[in-house]
Amino acid sequence: MNPRLAPAVAWLAGGLLVAGASAAPEPAVLQRGEQVYARCAACHAIEGHRTGPQHCGLWGRRAGTAQGYTNYSKALQRSGIVWDEHSLDLFLKDPMKAVPGTAMGYAGVKDDAERADLIAWLKEASQPGKTCQTKR
Repeated sequence: MNPRLAPAVAWLAGGLLVAGASAAPEPAVLQRGEQVYARCAACHAIEGHRTGPQHCGLWGRRAGTAQGYTNYSKALQRSGIVWDEHSLDLFLKDPMKAVPGTAMGYAGVKDDAERADLIAWLKEASQPGKTCQTKR
């Protein structure tokens, strides 16, 4: 391959991977993600608030704004984060490093594959009106 073309090919391949990432994940990925989510269930649920806020409607929501949930830290409310694959990946890896002062006292999901499976599952399971209903 022409060395001058390598960056363009890498960019194109990355774009194709990103485009493919929007397709429905494999059932095994979703199953593993749901198993990882079981660790979150002590504080979170998809359709209702617990110690932490519900996850229904998570995608595209600004951090610290789940309707009806009032126990957010000021740090999370002021973070400016909008939840998507990238922001969740950073936050779930180490919440206290990603948002110093967060009330989420959890060490994080350190394993990259587990975190990716969890994020894929959350994306599918948290779609309001399609897979869950938000509580007000």
